[in-house]
Amino acid sequence: MAKKNIGAHPAVSPIPAFMVSCADKEGNSDIITISYGGIVSANPPMVYISVRDTRYSYPMLKEVNDFVINIPSEDQAKETDYCGITTGRKVDKWKLCNFTEEKGEFVKSPMIKECPVNMECVTRHVIHLGSHDIFLAEVVATHADESVLNDKDKVMIDKVKPFAFCYNIQEYWSLKELIGHYGWSKPELDKDLEKLSTKGE
Repeated sequence: MAKKNIGAHPAVSPIPAFMVSCADKEGNSDIITISYGGIVSANPPMVYISVRDTRYSYPMLKEVNDFVINIPSEDQAKETDYCGITTGRKVDKWKLCNFTEEKGEFVKSPMIKECPVNMECVTRHVIHLGSHDIFLAEVVATHADESVLNDKDKVMIDKVKPFAFCYNIQEYWSLKELIGHYGWSKPELDKDLEKLSTKGE
């Protein structure tokens, strides 16, 4: 099938859907929904979020230099969307979403108690690009409900039930089934390569 040039769009999709909680030095806090975010380094564990400087949360992120990434479950999709389309200048998102501020171990910003996974992050660099600034941060602690962990303390996707945001169509989609695991392709591909090399002899 022929390809069509649809313009210069960031077509990486789906992308994460999570909530970031932050606070200022006086203890005022807010929640912002993020889909421009992800992992950038394993050692040290580093993540990033991209935020417009017009957002109510932006000065808080710059002032305190820390934040919490809160991973929601499917049943918190409406609250996640709400925290992205509503400004903290006008509403208390904590109250309207029935979320509870929970103190972390290392950062000033509160965790969302109701989310099954929370990552305390300390900002190391802020990079101005165009429409967004990137906050590069080190994960200093990860908290997870015991109910979503396996016997090796690994977070299980089928128990968390996270969801993704599809940027191009502006929709949230769930993750339904396992289709493979890291390295599972190698045995089959190795066999195919062996067959090809045998044919060439």
